This record gives sequence, C-alpha cells and structure tokens, in this order.
Amino acid sequence: MTVLDFDGIAFDPVGASPARTLAQAEPPTTSTAQAVQPAPTTADGLYSGAAVTDSVPSPIAELRTGVVTAHRAVLAAQVAMQRALWTRAIGSSTARDDASTTGPIERAPAAAAREGAFKPLARTGRTHLDLAALALLAEGAITTVFGPAYRRDGVEVAVRLAAGEPLVLTEIELIELYGGKGDGRVVARYEGAPGVAARQAAEVFALFTGMHLCLSGSTLTAASPVVTGSATAFTSAPRGTLEFVVTGLDLVPRPHVTGTVSFSGGEPSVAVEVTVTEPAGTGVGPGEAVPGLLLNEFHMTHLARGDQAIAMGPEFADYTGVRATRLPTGGLLLVDRVRDFDGARGTFDSASYTTEYDSPADSWYYADTANESMPHFVYMETSLQAALLMGYYAGPTLTQPGTTLSLRNLGGTATVLRQVDLRDRTIEQSSRMLSTTILPGSSLQTFDYTLRVDGEPFYAGETMFGYFSDEALANQTGLDAGRPAPSWLAENPRAQVRTIDVAARRADPNAPLCSRDTLTLIDRVDVVDGGGEHGAGYLHSLRAIDPDDWFLTRHFHLDPVIPGSLGVESVIHAVQEWLIDAGHAAGMTDPVFRIPADIPFSWRYRGQFLPTDGTVELEAHIKALRRGPHGVTAVVDGSLWKPGLRIYEVTDLAVELVDRMP
Repeated sequence: MTVLDFDGIAFDPVGASPARTLAQAEPPTTSTAQAVQPAPTTADGLYSGAAVTDSVPSPIAELRTGVVTAHRAVLAAQVAMQRALWTRAIGSSTARDDASTTGPIERAPAAAAREGAFKPLARTGRTHLDLAALALLAEGAITTVFGPAYRRDGVEVAVRLAAGEPLVLTEIELIELYGGKGDGRVVARYEGAPGVAARQAAEVFALFTGMHLCLSGSTLTAASPVVTGSATAFTSAPRGTLEFVVTGLDLVPRPHVTGTVSFSGGEPSVAVEVTVTEPAGTGVGPGEAVPGLLLNEFHMTHLARGDQAIAMGPEFADYTGVRATRLPTGGLLLVDRVRDFDGARGTFDSASYTTEYDSPADSWYYADTANESMPHFVYMETSLQAALLMGYYAGPTLTQPGTTLSLRNLGGTATVLRQVDLRDRTIEQSSRMLSTTILPGSSLQTFDYTLRVDGEPFYAGETMFGYFSDEALANQTGLDAGRPAPSWLAENPRAQVRTIDVAARRADPNAPLCSRDTLTLIDRVDVVDGGGEHGAGYLHSLRAIDPDDWFLTRHFHLDPVIPGSLGVESVIHAVQEWLIDAGHAAGMTDPVFRIPADIPFSWRYRGQFLPTDGTVELEAHIKALRRGPHGVTAVVDGSLWKPGLRIYEVTDLAVELVDRMP
C-alpha cells in the first residue's frame, strides 16, 4: 500500500493493523505496463528531439493486442450497421407498439441529457402506450409494461395509475424523457374529465421515471389540477388530446413531478403536481425506505441538498440547511446506492461497503468529453464520492458538535486496470475505510476502493479526505508551506512560447476530439517545445474563474469550491490539445482519446479554488511520450495555482491517443 502523506508527514492509512494491501486484495487482472520512460536528453539536459521512447511489447502482448483490435473493429462495424438499420427503420416506419404491450422492448439511441437533468431510476424504450398497457399500469403491472429495469429487490410495488378513480386516458401517443422544455413531455388522448386526464398523464410520467422505486410500498398522490390563465373552469368536452410538459422533477423533499397541461379542444391549461408518498407510519431514513438497502438515490439527493436526517439518520439533523459535509448536486452527483455496510456509527477504525452508480449512455459528460468513453474526472468523482460516503456515515463530524466542518479531498493514487466502455453500465464499488484520525478542528480518513463492471475490476485506488474547520481552511498554506513556488514559465521568461487557440478550435462544430459545453475548462495553451522539467515539452494555461461557473453551484450546496477532479481534467485537456496540435492524430482513421491502463496516477491537494479567487493557472511537464502500434501515450506531471499559491499537484497523469479502427 502506498503510504500517503499529510503536509509532508508520512501517514500510513492502516498503521499497525493487518489490513491487506491493494495487491493482496485484488489479484492483477491485466498485464503490467512498461515502466514510464523519461524523455531522452542530451548531455546538457535538454530534450534531444530524437525518437521518443517506445515501449517494446512482448510477442504475447502484440498477439493479444492484434486479437483485441480485430475484435473491436468487428464490433464497431456491427454497431455502425445496427445504428444505420435502426435509423432507416425509424425514418420509414409508422408502426406502433400496440401489439407488443408485454413483448420485447426495443431501445432507441437517446439524445444527450443536459447537465443537471433528472436521472430516472429506471429506463425503458417504450414511448407509446395503448389502452391495454394503460390498464396494466392501473393494475400495478409496471414491469410488464416498462420492462425488468422497473423491478428492484426489496421494493414492494403498490403504486397504481388512476388509483381509486376511472381510467380516462385511452392512449399515450408519446413519452419523451427530455422532451418539452427539457424535462419531459407526454402527449395523450383521453375520454372523460380533462382535469382527471391531466393528473393521470403526470402519473404516467412519474411511473415512467421509476421514482416510486426509492420508496417501497409507495403510492401516488396529487392535488387537484389548478387552472392557469384567465379561465376559471373546464368546459364539458368529453374527449380530446392533451400535452403534459414537465417543469420540475426532484426526489426532495419527496419524489415528485410538476408540469403544465394544455388541451387541444380549447380547455384551459392546468398546473399539475404528482408526489410519490411512502406508506403511512413508515420511515424513510437509512435502511427504512427499501428493506435490505441502506441508502438509495432518494438519500443521496437529500445528502446533497436536502434533509441530512433523512439521508444519514437523526444524529445529522443539525447539518440540514447549513454549510456541512455533502455530496455534490446535479450532474456531479455520481453515486446512487449503498448495498451493504459492515461498520457502525461511531466506529472509525475500519469498515467495508459496496456502492453502485448507474452511468446512462445519454449522460451529459459522454456528450461533452473528448474521450472515447467516460472522462477521467468522472472516474475520480464517482470513486471518491462512494469511498467517502460511509466514512461520513460513521460519524467523525459528530465528535465535534457545534463546529462547522467542511469536507476536502487531500490526495490519492488510482489506476485504470482495463479499458471498458461504461455507457449504460452499473458500476459496483467495493470500498474500505482504513483509518480515522480525530484532530482538534479537523479529522482525517483514509480509504481504498475497487470498481467493477459485471464482477470484473477496472479501476482501483486509495485516497485521504479531511474535515476542516473554517479556521483550518483559512490557514492553508498550499503545497509549499506558504513559500513562493512560481511556474516553470515564470522562471524561464525567455522561453520561446507558441499558443494553441483552444477556444477557436472549439468554435468549429466539426473540430474533432474537442471537449465542449460543460467541459469547457481551458481556452488556450501556451507551449514551449522542448521545455519543462524533463526537456520534452511544457504546457501552460490560465483561466479566469467565473463565480457563475456551473460546477460551483454543484460542488457543494452552501459551500462552493471548484472540484479537484476538474482541475485534473483541465490538465488532461491541455495535454489532449497538445497531442492534436503536434500532429499525433495525423494518418489515423478514427482517432480517440482514452485513459491508458496500468499507469498509476497520483494527486495531492492542499488548498481550494473559491469563486472569488480570480484565476486558475496550470502547467504540465511532458515526462514521457510512448509510441505503440496504434497510437501514442503522453505522461505528464503538473501543478495548479490559485493567485500566489500552488495547491494541486499531479504525477504520472497519462493520456492515450489511438486509432480505434486502424
């Protein structure tokens, strides 16, 4: 196990305890990569400009690479053909699924969700429901209509469409998850009272999102629709078509959907709200909402920005509505459920637990990243959120009542064990709390973790978190104990600098391999060819902090700081832009960025970027550039500064640019 350090003091996460190391806990599942090679230098220490160090693969590795490449090429061709056939079928077919109420469920490719959009608890390909399907929903046969994703262990399904009243909807012509103004849309036909039809359309959408799955035995409740505009009552039209446009979806304080309904026959528009309600007299706290499940999406949302007593238990009630330890909100909330936990409140020496995170293919970060699959910062965020979660649940902050303690990550090491496409996959994480050290005004906790898909590990790491009082946060002195630590460029003012205009490249919608929209983290990169600590190249970027940056409202509620993982991601973006600018994608048929396997990466944080800090400055030193049969891997060391203070450091951060279909 790597010995972490805190402000220069070695800190063994397990001390004298007999806890296993990561190597003992998880046998290797992939071949060990060649050691990172330094860039070649001349006698004077400058980058030689000669051939960059190439790894020498073994014959077995080459054979395996060839087989894997061929296999992936075939799969990619099959996927492309299937997508083309699907698109052609959708474009030419007008058939509906009336005859397949209980048959196989097809799933169409989904448009990307915007950051912060509601993430359904279950998904289906059904976008049209006939009267038979609606009748099944009225009987509570949710999985029969929407599919097996709407079945969860421990969840009693008591919810019904149109419970206690006649079913007046006759057909759902269309359900769109992100339709309307972006939150969802239902188009339906009805025969009966328009107000009842409006309420039932909202109920259908609530069932469609699966929000009832977070409260076992729950039912749907709705207030009477409220007529909007100047009209005061409905006419007597017995049938027609309505459109329900969702205006709000949330899991706090209880799962609910709100929206407006307009009618084709001149009926006045109405506002509707439907709420998922637990059975009378039952609890909704940890282990209560769903038998056999400690925490689910409902609790995570409450921990992020709701009632901490619901999220963590009544002992945490005082943390509601004030600055305290929280998970991120919106699109940065990247943990869904805690399946098991063998620790106890007030026990800090050790605990093991299993968490889950669902990563839908339409997640905003897949659309905005330059990576082939999940961006690096999501690897970091989902693993660190899940690792920390139960350390907080154990209650270290409860030992210092009356003290405001803010959570900050301090550092760690992580390794991609194998490359895997995580779209539409459920990530299972096994974590261990290794130690807790209570200090005056702060606490330290260490963890290790392994992430799996379908039972196979693909990512592993270890990390340290700290809980800090306001005074401790105010007195942070960065990575260099308050001493000046200028960037390499500042110390080499005569270096010849050229600039990559990232903003201009991003402005071209056809520019490939470019992070966009929410992942617009850098606008330019200053390059010194042959510069930096290793003589292989140097990158520098400066970005102004906008207090309205989206991630400041997400990380955290009432305690805004820039996520450290996005600082790391910004260094990755600088390296990606440099690789493209240097021509390393030239000649590739289908170039893609990936996170390379088997290269351990480490980070240290000793400070925070606040909304008022003005700028984020970063640098990256090209440490190695390794060519392989299908591309190149760059390995860098880097740092990030707030004005006058170096607070982030990354070591052996690697970016891979390869030809997906050579």
